[in-house]
Amino acid sequence: MASDFGKSFLSAELASASERPTAVVVAVQLTGVTDEELDSSCAELERLANTAGLRCVGRVTQRRSKLASGIVLGQGKLHELALWTGGTGEIPAYEKPGTRKMKPEDMSDMVDEDQEDDDPEDEEPDETIERDANGDAAPRAQVVLVDHDLTPTQQRNLERATGAEVLDRSSVILEIFHRHARTREARLQVEIARLRYLAPRLRESTDGGDRVRGGIGGKGAGETSMELDKRRIRDRIAELRHELAQIDGGAANRRDRRSELPTVALVGYTNAGKSSLMRNLTSTDVYVADKLFATLDTTVRRLQPPTEPPILVTDTVGFIKKLPHDLVASFRSTLDEAAGADLLLHLVDAADPAMADQLAVTREVLGEIGAEHVNSLLVLNKIDRVDEAGRQRLSDRYPGAHQMSAKSAEDVAALRELIIGQLIGKMEDGEFDVPWAAQRFVHQIHERTTVVSEVHHDDGTRLVVRAPNRVLDALRTELAAADAQNANA
Repeated sequence: MASDFGKSFLSAELASASERPTAVVVAVQLTGVTDEELDSSCAELERLANTAGLRCVGRVTQRRSKLASGIVLGQGKLHELALWTGGTGEIPAYEKPGTRKMKPEDMSDMVDEDQEDDDPEDEEPDETIERDANGDAAPRAQVVLVDHDLTPTQQRNLERATGAEVLDRSSVILEIFHRHARTREARLQVEIARLRYLAPRLRESTDGGDRVRGGIGGKGAGETSMELDKRRIRDRIAELRHELAQIDGGAANRRDRRSELPTVALVGYTNAGKSSLMRNLTSTDVYVADKLFATLDTTVRRLQPPTEPPILVTDTVGFIKKLPHDLVASFRSTLDEAAGADLLLHLVDAADPAMADQLAVTREVLGEIGAEHVNSLLVLNKIDRVDEAGRQRLSDRYPGAHQMSAKSAEDVAALRELIIGQLIGKMEDGEFDVPWAAQRFVHQIHERTTVVSEVHHDDGTRLVVRAPNRVLDALRTELAAADAQNANA
C-alpha cells in the first residue's frame, strides 16, 4: 500500500529557509467572514506551513458564497492559481471507458453552477504575480495549501489544474502532529488519524486496478487493488486501536492513582505559552519552542516549590481552529487529563489579534471532551506585549481574568498563589520558632510552605512563611507535639 501523503515534507525539516519547498496559500472568503478573519486564518496556515517545513510565497483569495463544487475556486481564480504553479488551469474532462470523446461544444455546457456566486474578479485571471524587493517574479510554488477541508475530488482536480501537490489544512496539521509525536501513545493516536484521512483519498493504480480473484479455485470477481488497500487500512486501524486501548488502560490507572491529589491542567490554543508556563511553575525542562503544536504528549509534574498536599500540573496538547475531528477523537484519552482536572488554566495569547476566536475554539473543544463544567481560570498570557490601553480594554472585556507573562518570575509566583488558593486554600502569613531540638521540622516547613525569611538565634530558628491556613495549622500542631515530647524526655 503506497501513499503520497505529505511527500513534500520528507526532506524539508532540516533544509534552510531558501531550500524549503515553496507553497501558495488558497482561501475562499465565505459569507460572514470578515477581511480580518480571512487574513488571520491565512496567516495561521502560513505558520503551520512554516512549522511543517514549507516556505509560503503568495496567496490566492476569492469571495464566494460557498466553495465551488469540484474545484473550490472559480475558473478565473483557478487560472490565476495556475500562474503560481506553472499548471494549465484546466481540468481534463473525465471520460468513462467505452464512451465517445466529448467535443469542445459539449464541454461548454459543463459550467459550474457556482459561477453565478463569483465576484467580478473571477471573470479574468489576475496575471500579476507578486515580486520581491529586486523586482524579480516570486518563485514558482511547488505546493498548494488550501485553508479548507477538501474532498478527494476537489484535491484531485486542483492537482490536475495546477500540476502541483495540493494539501488541505487538515493534512498539514496531521503532518505536524506526525513529526512532533514522541511517545508511543502519541504516535499511535496520530497514525490512526492519518490512516482515517488517507482511506477515502486512495486512488486506483494506473495499471487499471486489476482484480485479485477470490473464492475457492479463484472463482468470483475478487477485489481491486484499491479495495485491498482500503481493507488493509481498516485492519491496521483496528490493530492500532487495540494497542492504544492497552496503553490507555495504563494511563487510566495512573490517573486513578493521582485522583486523590489536586490537579491543574493547562489548556488553550497552540503556541499560547502553555509549555513555557509549565516549565516555570514546575521548575522542569519541559520542551519549549516557538512553533505550533510543539507539545503533543501529556506531561505531569509537581508544582514548585512543593505544597501540602502536592499539586500536580498537567500540560496538554494545544487546540487550533478547524482541528480535524479524527485528531480530537484519537487524542481523547490524552485530553481526558483536562476533563479530570480540578482546575483548568485556560491560557490565551493576549497579544494575538485573533484572541477572541482562539478563546472560542478552545471552549468548543473543551465542550467536545466534556470538560466545559470544570472550574477554570482565564489567563491572558504574553501581556508584556500589550500596551497599557490594550490591558485596560482586556480588563473591561474579561473581568476576573488573570493578566501575566510566563517569562516574569513575579507573575508566575502570583499565579502559583492563585492556584494554591483555588485548590488548597487561601495563602496566609505565619511564623514558626523552631528550637534546636526540633530542627528536623525546618526541612518540613521548607517542603510544605514558601519561606519568606529565616533567621538563626540562640534558641533555634525563626521562620516567616506563606502557606494555606490548614497547612499552617497542621505544622503548628506537629511542632507543639514535638515540643511536648522533648520536654517529657
